[in-house]
Amino acid sequence: MRHGWAWWLGCLVAACTMAGAVRAQTWAIERATVVASPEAAPLADAVVVVRDGRIVSVGRAGEVRVPADARRIDADGRVLVAGFWNSHVHFLLPGLTEVADAPAATLELEVRSLLTRWGFTSVFDLGGLPGNARRLRARIEAGDVRGPRILTVDAPFYPADGTPHYVRDVMKQHGAPSAEVATPDAARARARTQLEEGADGAKLFIGALVGGPQGVVHMAPDVARAVVDTAHATHRPVFAHPSTTQGIEIALQAGVDVLAHSTPIDGPWPDGMAQRLVAADMALVPSLKLFEVELRKESVPPAVIERFLAVGQAQLRAFREAGGPVLFGTDVGYIHDSDPHREYALMAGAGMDWRAILASLTTEPARRFGHGARSGRIVPGMDADLVLLGRDPADDVLALSDVVWVMRGGQVQYEAPEPGASAQR
Repeated sequence: MRHGWAWWLGCLVAACTMAGAVRAQTWAIERATVVASPEAAPLADAVVVVRDGRIVSVGRAGEVRVPADARRIDADGRVLVAGFWNSHVHFLLPGLTEVADAPAATLELEVRSLLTRWGFTSVFDLGGLPGNARRLRARIEAGDVRGPRILTVDAPFYPADGTPHYVRDVMKQHGAPSAEVATPDAARARARTQLEEGADGAKLFIGALVGGPQGVVHMAPDVARAVVDTAHATHRPVFAHPSTTQGIEIALQAGVDVLAHSTPIDGPWPDGMAQRLVAADMALVPSLKLFEVELRKESVPPAVIERFLAVGQAQLRAFREAGGPVLFGTDVGYIHDSDPHREYALMAGAGMDWRAILASLTTEPARRFGHGARSGRIVPGMDADLVLLGRDPADDVLALSDVVWVMRGGQVQYEAPEPGASAQR
């Protein structure tokens, strides 16, 4: 290596701390092994030139002209991939629930720890306190805070008497209004308001876990359909938290676009369920690690957890074999553990190779959410959302969590510490 990559990046980040300043710069990432898309063959000894937040050229060393004013980064042969999408996050943890007046440094630290440190340059927030994610997005877009591109559903929609037991205390603590909707008219009116105020989609708790003897409360199909029709009128997606097979049936009736979870609580899917989901053009966020985290909190025996996860993996496998699009998501921000390596391992255990998982992180969500022309691949004209991996995922899928450097829109978001140094959150 000509210089330690952390040395290079330390100099660069120290010199460029504000988003506007970084986006105005030219960068050259050299000696990279570029995997331009999940289908592309690796391009060794490659150069990627970035200017004003966009990729302007990609090619082998000697074939790409490096501008004289470019700030150079030596990738030292490491694998460079497009920035990752996490299609299921929340901003519900302490430090991220009151973002309007929080110090920028505090927010940036929390966002980096939760998301950008793992390569996530775009995220879809699937429900939180009203307006909170939009306020965080505004601070990021203004250059006040470094962070990912944020899409949000804003406040979720719960069925009548169906506020999940695990969010009641958070809502009460912050004085949030009820997110329950009992009629199609009420659902339609709130959906219209949220979308007009800047929501990028909607989230339906079609199967809400309320605890106690009730267990799961399901949303009325006509209420769900009212939200879906309102969102689709403005070409925005609707996510569903189904919980059960009955929840999936309601999602199908309503015309939902994305299942935010699989449904291992109900056991294996009935024959033909995966094919029906694919025929309805529905995508799936498996979020398998979430189930493991939740069951461990309840001290469920390991053998039972393994059987539960095996059902979730079988559902994911059936969905993929039917040709369904998979979107990566971890429910982080509801769960505290931000490390995605376990989700990668569980997806691999369901038969997804590294290229399929990379697609769920890049091209699939970019296409599904209307960003395919600017995100998901390393080609000229795309946003300069880039992730440098310390190891090759072709050798070990868990290398997708070995993130050493992240750029979003031409701005350095994260750099890993030198080996032996204290870890940077």
